[in-house]
Amino acid sequence: MTTLYTQASPTLLPQTTTLRLILGDQLNASHSWFKDVSPNTVYLIAELAQEATYATHHVQKVCAFFSAMAEFANALANCGHQVIYLTLDDTQHYPDLPALLEHIMISKQLTAFDYQQPDEYRLAQQLGELAWPNVTKSKYDSEHFLLPFDDIKAQFAPNKHVKMEFFYRRMRKRFNVLMQDDEPLGGQWNFDQQNREHFKQQDLTDIPSPLLFANDVSTILTRLKRHNINTIGKAQSSLLWPVNRRQARQLLDFFCQHLLIRFGRFQDAMTENSRADWSLYHSRLSFAINAKMISPGEVIHKVIQYWQAHQHDISLTQVEGFVRQILGWREYVRGIYWGNMPNYATKNALQAQRPLPNYFWTANTKMNCMHQAIKQSLDYAYAHHIQRLMVTGCFSLLAGLHPDEVDQWYLGIYIDAIEWVEMPNTRGMTQFADGGIVATKPYAASGNYLNKMSDYCKTCHYNVKLKTEANACPFNSLYWHFIERHHAQFSRNPRMTMVYKNWQKMDTHTQQAIIDKANTLLENIENL
Repeated sequence: MTTLYTQASPTLLPQTTTLRLILGDQLNASHSWFKDVSPNTVYLIAELAQEATYATHHVQKVCAFFSAMAEFANALANCGHQVIYLTLDDTQHYPDLPALLEHIMISKQLTAFDYQQPDEYRLAQQLGELAWPNVTKSKYDSEHFLLPFDDIKAQFAPNKHVKMEFFYRRMRKRFNVLMQDDEPLGGQWNFDQQNREHFKQQDLTDIPSPLLFANDVSTILTRLKRHNINTIGKAQSSLLWPVNRRQARQLLDFFCQHLLIRFGRFQDAMTENSRADWSLYHSRLSFAINAKMISPGEVIHKVIQYWQAHQHDISLTQVEGFVRQILGWREYVRGIYWGNMPNYATKNALQAQRPLPNYFWTANTKMNCMHQAIKQSLDYAYAHHIQRLMVTGCFSLLAGLHPDEVDQWYLGIYIDAIEWVEMPNTRGMTQFADGGIVATKPYAASGNYLNKMSDYCKTCHYNVKLKTEANACPFNSLYWHFIERHHAQFSRNPRMTMVYKNWQKMDTHTQQAIIDKANTLLENIENL
């Protein structure tokens, strides 16, 4: 029998003793909690101002989470579970999650509280501190990640660099993914060097249009407005993102059938000359996976299974590049996060202090690469990993933007951004603020990289070939300024030896002209 309660003080079955909390990113239908239907248990899923406001989120992100939560609540109820589903209308009088939980536990005289290990440190602390008289509290694994939570400490010691490549190889062996006996399939562990092609003109017409959904979120938008939830980005009543397991699996099938064939080749490429320039060959499954509507194990299995049936069309290069992102990078950044929190959130190894320029919120900048990446982010709550790392991320690094502000922007603007995955990517990978826990060198690049991997430079106000002229690409002088000002930290880094040799080859007049140009840009950073 369907039992879906929608008010903060529902009338539960008389025998109900246990409240189980499901957070907005714990929508895992395969969790062992749901194998049996019990009249003793009620599940709570709740929209909370606390979660909608801890960062200034993209409106599509809030709508996607709230819509997915409602879908999941209905699915549980249709399976016979008792479910309390609360909207912002129901929770508006509770200042935070603990206050809501205390009201339900005490008013309903419940004797047991269960929750799954949260993926964010702040929520783990909040729930870990809860205690009520005569109430038993139990914590469960989320049963989502491949690496069990209790194994993280053994793999990720605090403040220690863990090489992602070696972690990835261990995961491949442990879970027997793309392995032949004890060796990697195809004779090598990764094909990263073959995953760096840029689009040629003839490639652009082959890019498939993305699979878009049409989920009505108009009532959620009205509710956000009613409760004065501040958001960013383009709001649309028809949400294109998946909000349930069925849609997530459709998106996975679409990726296998239409995108996997060229994913590896073009996973680092960027273009503005395609109607699908924002989606390209990327799966866009990150929101569905991070909300746990679909598991990483299922995604990896499906992709490999599809490749095995279509090896005459799809090369191992394409598949390995995708598996590396899910089995390698995604599990790796989670380990970095939990192995180093809470101190990780305060790291600022390069002492960056500059605030984010206003165009991070408007896309109104003459730098075309930044305009394209930011506008796309505002329009879709999405940008692929190279846009995040080598456009907005690289600019933030070169300009010395404060990692706290960079963190908050990335955490808010992207639909898939939850702190465990966002922070190591931002504070670690893009900003080198962690001092090398994630990366062995800063991911700094001049305009040459952007010109190689995109067509953004062709229509830009600035000239990517120039360094010091009035219309010179800002990335060029800012790059060398970054190299010079952090000379003490990086000049002895083996991976940067050639960069410093090239800098030293320049005559002092050229060096000074570049530094002067960069200083002028930084003084006028709002006007770039």
